[in-house]
Amino acid sequence: MAKGKGQRRPKAETPKGFRDYFGEQVSARKAMLDKIAAVYHRYGFDALETSAVETVEALGKFLPDVDRPNEGVFAWEEDGDWLALRYDLTAPLARVAAQYRNDLPTPYRRYAMGPVWRNEKPGPGRFRQFYQCDADTVGAASVAADAEICAMLADALEAVGIERGDYVVRVNNRKVLNGVMEVAGILDPADPSKFEHERGIVLRAIDKLDRLGVEGVRALLGEGRKDESGDFTKGAGLGAAQIQTIMTFVDVSPQFGPEAQDRVKQVAASGRPKMFLGGSNPTRSALNFLSAVVSDSQQGQEGVEELRQISELVEAQGYGPDRIIIDPSVVRGLGYYTGPVYEAELTFEIKDDKGRPRQFGSVAGGGRYDDLVKRFTGQAVPATGVSIGVDRLLAALAAKGRLEAEAQGPVVVTVMDRNRMADYMGMVRDLRDAGIRAEMYLGNPKNFGNQLKYADKRRSPVAIIQGEDEAARGVVQVKDLILGAKLAQDASLEEWKSQPAQVKVPLAEMVATVREIMGRHG
Repeated sequence: MAKGKGQRRPKAETPKGFRDYFGEQVSARKAMLDKIAAVYHRYGFDALETSAVETVEALGKFLPDVDRPNEGVFAWEEDGDWLALRYDLTAPLARVAAQYRNDLPTPYRRYAMGPVWRNEKPGPGRFRQFYQCDADTVGAASVAADAEICAMLADALEAVGIERGDYVVRVNNRKVLNGVMEVAGILDPADPSKFEHERGIVLRAIDKLDRLGVEGVRALLGEGRKDESGDFTKGAGLGAAQIQTIMTFVDVSPQFGPEAQDRVKQVAASGRPKMFLGGSNPTRSALNFLSAVVSDSQQGQEGVEELRQISELVEAQGYGPDRIIIDPSVVRGLGYYTGPVYEAELTFEIKDDKGRPRQFGSVAGGGRYDDLVKRFTGQAVPATGVSIGVDRLLAALAAKGRLEAEAQGPVVVTVMDRNRMADYMGMVRDLRDAGIRAEMYLGNPKNFGNQLKYADKRRSPVAIIQGEDEAARGVVQVKDLILGAKLAQDASLEEWKSQPAQVKVPLAEMVATVREIMGRHG
């Protein structure tokens, strides 16, 4: 009689789109987040931890790049309610701000750090679970809150090791974008749903300026664009005059062309943007330019005025254009932004997979979202905030060589005699009581060489050895594994030869000897 097939063994593999983090990676992330948290705390922000699970209703329709509330998230039905893993840290904040509005101070400053989940197709560098680090101010209508977020973001980048000159915080305003599209004839304030499809294409095109260049954006504003592979992307179908209006807006360089200069003079003559006139300040020139482009849009002018206020506020705090700039190409993808939007871009070069130089790019972004909390309360609640891409920032620090050196492993107390396990554990306790990370070897002690291989794999700085003879004399062997490795690599290192790789000391001096060795290696 044939035996039945045994139960199929599960595959030992990480689910597609997910990944595992090991000790060194977890430690590096924690060290970086601790530095960011210290900056946020210094600015008066409080920590907040929310549940990883929210109701789909609470998450709402503001999912990234999707149209239906239950798409893009990991969701399930329970007792008639649909629940989902949070896709970001902002939607839970909106729920908290509404739920505890009578208990929280106004404005409420909070920061949050943790994993989020998105049920999207995974790809290179695109994972379904990743970490975010957010800071938000809820209940402050003043753009001073936006200016504070931008300044805090700059400080956070420098705190983790991104030097000034290697980053820039770029600021724009959705009201200015709306004003440009109103002037271009694809936004009707009386009917915001009209031309919604075309506006979406325009925003996505502007957002790709750094990748596609001016002509690539221009093509997407028109009939469309064919990429290098031959794939065709349908454009917004705008007319030549509409395209020119938008492209004039995108080119906000202070050295703008004759047409733009004429437009500035024309609008200035009407007396409308007097508050922006005069001086050679590049930011003031850029604001003059923006004001001219959106001169026929009230919403656009409001946006320019808000940018002017932000510029003045950050400049007053000492944040010049080397750190924070006005940049009309900043769009931000999510639909809930209602005012200022900002991104932190790293400007240094790295090599891509093919060895070609490229700029690292964006590691953080955010903006004002005054309508998100309103979904719960029915009342407008102003809010603004930023989210740092934790994994991208860690990758940037690694590319710059700014991650802390690999953490040393624990001191390993080897086992020479199974009958003396209590003695070895006593040594471990003494080391731990002295604040030294330590462990006793718990594998099969029969092969001593395997114990040292284990210590090497653990990146242990020191191994403690005590056999029967050492125990009888009350001494231990303290083996400097770092020095031993260096001597093995290059036996001619004269500066190391005077320092023995292994010393015999009384048991009472074990802790002091270990400290001296670890201090020698930093």
